Amino acid sequence: QVQLVESGGGSVQTGGSLRLSCAVFGYTYSGNCMGWFRQAPGKEREGVAAFSTGGAITYYADSVKGRFTVSRDSAKNTMYLQMNSLKPEDTAMYYCAASIWYGGSQCLLAQRYNYWGQGTQVTVSS
Repeated sequence: QVQLVESGGGSVQTGGSLRLSCAVFGYTYSGNCMGWFRQAPGKEREGVAAFSTGGAITYYADSVKGRFTVSRDSAKNTMYLQMNSLKPEDTAMYYCAASIWYGGSQCLLAQRYNYWGQGTQVTVSS
């Protein structure tokens, strides 16, 4: 059974940094999409950062390029989202997710994912 468990959320001021972690259990489709999404109140869930091909290819939403970095540690079965230069508009619930079918340019599309974590809240104050 696949399980994803996020941690690392919290409250920071504008310009601060956070690192989110996602522990992955039971997932063996290492070449497919794994990613981070976020959802603010009243808004749709949006893709933030993702990778495929075991981490060799990464994808980022325009709004976070240059500020966020997605990575994975295969030995620890964990993926990370390093978030720097945080802005109030980054405030949201953040979710990690894994796909069993898709890779490539579809990795930022939420509907391509099969497994989701429970979410971790990130709040950025001005």
